[in-house]
Amino acid sequence: MTASTVTGTYTALVTPFRDGAIDEAALRQHVDHQIQNGINGLVPCGTTGESATLNYDEHIRVIELTVEAAAGRVPVMAGTGSNSTAETIMLTRQAEKLGASAALLITPYYNKPTQQGLYEHYKKVSEEVSIPLVLYNVPGRTGVNMLPETVARLSALKNIVGVKEATGDLKQVSEVMEFSKKGFIVLSGDDFTTLPMLAVGGHGVISVTSNVAPKDVSAMVRAYLSGSYEEAMKLHYSLQPLHRAMFLETNPSPVKTALAMMGRMKEEFRLPLVRMSEANREKLSGVLAGYGLGGVKI
Repeated sequence: MTASTVTGTYTALVTPFRDGAIDEAALRQHVDHQIQNGINGLVPCGTTGESATLNYDEHIRVIELTVEAAAGRVPVMAGTGSNSTAETIMLTRQAEKLGASAALLITPYYNKPTQQGLYEHYKKVSEEVSIPLVLYNVPGRTGVNMLPETVARLSALKNIVGVKEATGDLKQVSEVMEFSKKGFIVLSGDDFTTLPMLAVGGHGVISVTSNVAPKDVSAMVRAYLSGSYEEAMKLHYSLQPLHRAMFLETNPSPVKTALAMMGRMKEEFRLPLVRMSEANREKLSGVLAGYGLGGVKI
């Protein structure tokens, strides 16, 4: 997996639940719908997939289901990161055995490691697995920011191929690209910043919004990468209301509610995530209807 293969739009998949268990049929249907609508890759068991509330068996099963449903049509980048290095290695080994194309590894949360600690964590994982690894930097959720110099050091390791950057800081993103080895993949971790990141050399996005609008998010990235900059900008601005709606409350509550309003899965979360407020549900339904996605209050 190289920069030439990890470009475009990867969907940060939700995990459908029904009566407290994984809704396997809904997940398979969701994967198929994503691929049919132009998505370049799939990311199960990330934040959007409520990975923090999946037990080990469920986590591994969601990866397995996604790989099976994708059936080689697109790459699967499995979320296997943790704040425990040993646990990260265990989950990444399992993803590799199941046929995932790569693993997405969040920076250890709560521990708040130093930059050297971050380096040693990822270095240890890279030594224990052979699957390509994509780093994931999201300080707003983890409490630690992996600096460009640290990313650059890690980019020199043979199977660390890229980073999902969700700082929203284009200066930091630019320095990641400037300092890292040639060909290192940089993906947007925030739908709002995808187009600006592409403009400074990014390769694509791991998107929340593409759960509900895979065709348009994919088209925006594809347009930019093919040199159709005006079309990309037009799609960027048309998608902005949808991006905002996906973050009316903590992700993935809005995107999962939207998919339920669209009739694609049951509206079910795991505590501590809860049903959206009625006011925000009304806003979400209105945005979906305005975008032509058929928002229905449920």
